[in-house]
Amino acid sequence: MPHAGLMNEREMGPEAGPFLRARLHLRGGRRRLRQGKVAAGITTLADALSAALEWYMSSPERRSRLAGWQEASGPPEDRVVYAMLVRSGVLDGKFDYDAFDSLTEYALDHELPGFDHGPVLAGIEAVMTQLGVMPFDEADLPREDPKTF
Repeated sequence: MPHAGLMNEREMGPEAGPFLRARLHLRGGRRRLRQGKVAAGITTLADALSAALEWYMSSPERRSRLAGWQEASGPPEDRVVYAMLVRSGVLDGKFDYDAFDSLTEYALDHELPGFDHGPVLAGIEAVMTQLGVMPFDEADLPREDPKTF
């Protein structure tokens, strides 16, 4: 994964770790898409989205503003978090989470030659911007090892 060797998420804590992982995986997903590794790029973007949702939910203050939020025994599924964020007006709901989730599941076992990833990337970037994960200067991130997948 794009964050391997670039961070120690446990040491960073429940907010800083997922936040940096979301940015690193967004950068790595973009690179993989540019390289034509579409399935790998899609799954990396899915992890970036998951990390961003985890980061958002890690703050009690942010959580308390969500419609339908109830303390649970464990972290809610990403699908549930996304729906709460849309209901609460944090996200505009234009990104089709279910379609992206299906695409990600497919990409785990299949390559996607000829797939136009532009709209998917634009959708992910819109969600990341609405969450506050973007924009960011890639030069501020730990340097990426270009030899990583």
